[in-house]
Amino acid sequence: MGQAAVPSVNRTRGLARPMEHIMSREHPLVSVIIPSYNRSDVLRLCLAAVEEQTYPYIEVIVVDDCGTEDVAQVAAAKGAKVVRTKVNGGPTPARNLGAEHATGEILFFLDADIALDPDAVENAVRVLDAHPRIGALGGILRPESLVSQSLASQYRALQMHRWWMPAHRPTLELHAAVLAVPAKVFAEVGPFDPRLRETVSSDYRVRVTRSYQVKLSDAIRGRKDHDATVRTILRKVFRRARMSALDWRKGETPGDSVPRAIGGVLLLAAVPALALPLVLPAAAGRAGALVSPALVAAAMALDAGTYRFACTQRGLAFGLYFSGVHLAVTFTGALGGAVGVLEGFALTRLEKPARILAGQD
Repeated sequence: MGQAAVPSVNRTRGLARPMEHIMSREHPLVSVIIPSYNRSDVLRLCLAAVEEQTYPYIEVIVVDDCGTEDVAQVAAAKGAKVVRTKVNGGPTPARNLGAEHATGEILFFLDADIALDPDAVENAVRVLDAHPRIGALGGILRPESLVSQSLASQYRALQMHRWWMPAHRPTLELHAAVLAVPAKVFAEVGPFDPRLRETVSSDYRVRVTRSYQVKLSDAIRGRKDHDATVRTILRKVFRRARMSALDWRKGETPGDSVPRAIGGVLLLAAVPALALPLVLPAAAGRAGALVSPALVAAAMALDAGTYRFACTQRGLAFGLYFSGVHLAVTFTGALGGAVGVLEGFALTRLEKPARILAGQD
């Protein structure tokens, strides 16, 4: 699958011209780079969707991240080039390894649990060709889950679709899960930072925007296989928020959205506010009983568009379920972020005496 009947492209590793890049051919070769760790069932769907792309000039590189399943066999059976990491390091080192083996003029990074729409690659090529100042082009997720159809996965599909849509985002973030980058730009900017955990995409956006534009396009779409249980979603949200806070750098937007971050803080404050009726005198206690609901209402108002979107898309009954889970997700994300901030502060306090002893301060 996917090996285009076109001459090989000798990718230049030198610097691209500032603020622009030029495709060398009318039909540039696209290297679709797919990091994969187990889940060969969804990898089959991912590769089948790549095989159905309307753009024919594609090479497919699957990076087996030291999984235990038959990822390599599944990929090879579909005609993809397979490379394997030396150790399981997560998707970031796997993407970088795939880029090292790519020969295309465009690198299209794609997670293995996403099935692209048939015209996604063609649309990416068209946008990059029409706008040579774009150095990184992100796609979005459809509001439907790929395999799992549980209520939790339906929630997650709607939520991530809404938050990834460029028209509804207060800040412009990239997601390496669906990302097209001209090879010359990738060579100039450098690979994804393997030291980062949950902020690798925002770090890459910052680096690209020093010389190029970044763009999200709803013409590049795919369906992701979302987690099937609320428990799994909350566990991942907490971990990612905590690690994002540890990796946070000055100039980045907390949680990708200031209103969303404020809403999370309000939900955190709503918990201790529940005790106000118990610690205040009777008259003040009755008023204090309204504080917690008011904080929750304010948090929901800051993200009202998301709640309204769920009700409009799936009806009132699902909208109520969505609202309950979304409040839990927002609270959990804020809690994870707070833990990460405290851990980062503690690490800074511990590292300062060590630097003084080492004569670095």
